[in-house]
Amino acid sequence: MNIYELIRRKRDRGRLAPAELAELVAGYARGRVPDYQMAAWLMAVFFRGMNADETAALTEAMMKSGDVFDLSGVAGPKVDKHSTGGVGDKVSLILAPLAAACGVVVPMVSGRSLGHTGGTLDKLESIPGFRTGLSPEEFRRNLEQVGVSMMGQTERLCPADRKMYALRDVTATVDSVPLIAASIMSKKLAEGIDGLVLDVKTGTGAFMSRLPQARRLARVMMGIGNRMGRKVVAVITGMWEPLGRSVGNALEVVESIEALKGNWPMDLEEVTLALGEEMLLLAERAGTRAQARRLLLRALSTGAALDRFRRLVKAQGGDPAVVDDYGLLPAARARVEVKAQAAGHVRSIDALQVGLLGVELGVGRAKLGDRVDPAAGFVFRHKVGDRVEAGGVLVEVHARSRARAAAVTERLQQAIVVGRTAPRTGGRVVARLARP
Repeated sequence: MNIYELIRRKRDRGRLAPAELAELVAGYARGRVPDYQMAAWLMAVFFRGMNADETAALTEAMMKSGDVFDLSGVAGPKVDKHSTGGVGDKVSLILAPLAAACGVVVPMVSGRSLGHTGGTLDKLESIPGFRTGLSPEEFRRNLEQVGVSMMGQTERLCPADRKMYALRDVTATVDSVPLIAASIMSKKLAEGIDGLVLDVKTGTGAFMSRLPQARRLARVMMGIGNRMGRKVVAVITGMWEPLGRSVGNALEVVESIEALKGNWPMDLEEVTLALGEEMLLLAERAGTRAQARRLLLRALSTGAALDRFRRLVKAQGGDPAVVDDYGLLPAARARVEVKAQAAGHVRSIDALQVGLLGVELGVGRAKLGDRVDPAAGFVFRHKVGDRVEAGGVLVEVHARSRARAAAVTERLQQAIVVGRTAPRTGGRVVARLARP
């Protein structure tokens, strides 16, 4: 393999064959291709792009660089959901057990928080004893016995992606649609799924802040899945303000459990049920969205979804008593209220700024390796469109000390705009994309 030739050809807008991409990725994963040459190739892709066939071939090569789960022996349709990340996005904690309660097998390999976006693993690990570092055997057993399993990426799952992402992070080549799509889809397809529902975020708190970007990424990922024989659909949802009322790991666990009990804000309910409908349709557990919604609501009202969450927690070493006793979760030592300076309506809440301020509190990570504070975060008492009186509490800051909370309160208040008139508000579901 002549790496120089592959770099030169991509630099000059040439195309690479699937066999060449497979050899390049395998060589890098095994240390035969040095960082400096892979960095040059990634930069060439950043500027010149990749066509659909190249992107699918790159994804397959990354997927096959390590273990690929074989779940063919697990009975039932296997469908996962992936979010491109946001602020307060705890949907996976609700949707995974909810879909499982409706007969969908949900194998979910999730990530940790990085930058302003939250991570499902960090949320789950705020539950005492909950283990996300599962072996493939444990992962499979949970799917067979509980119908859902949620774990982190192992050392052997898409190792090429792990190396390539770390290199992209330090060479300014993260923001490339083909590379983003290949990174996401390689991990998801390695789960052994039959179908995938993509939640592609758009708005200030999203990785793809503009709607055309979000649509393009969704279409590319759907194309990859379909080329590789998987059923993939996408829902584009808004991330202009935090999703739900809580931002923070333990705080979002509480909100997720409350949602499974039927107590949730409208925006969180809208997004979760929209994604759930698509999961049930892909799994052929429902024939129409209306039928799928009825099944989801029944699983909530009967307590079947909450019971499935309790079983999931127990199966992965956590204390299921947390479902009924939130006092078992980590709690902040200090709580500071941010109040409205004048009466009016909440016109906007900047999701990006909220996410960045959360990182300062320890909700997320500025860089890989940083520790998170499971108790830190924000609870919004008023959402966009709500009427608030002067002196009314806009948000409650949870932190390990009052000084730490005070360090973010002024900027947090600036991230919330209160005006005289109510804003026009629409739903969180922006678009549903069928097969390309």
